[in-house]
Amino acid sequence: MLIFSGILFIVIGILNIVNPNFAWYLKEGWKIDGDSEPSDNYIVLAKIGGVIAIVMGIIFFFTGIFL
Repeated sequence: MLIFSGILFIVIGILNIVNPNFAWYLKEGWKIDGDSEPSDNYIVLAKIGGVIAIVMGIIFFFTGIFL
């Protein structure tokens, strides 16, 4: 189960780094009628969160392998 969780965290982290707007559009973008974009701060924090998710995913993945 840890291996699957690790892979899931890694995939989510890569998605946040490559396309940080995606989560914003899923959470808030559909509510807004018109052209609106996430703030620059949100994009930076989403990318930082992606890096953290990748690190956690790697830890979970290798913990699952060695346990």
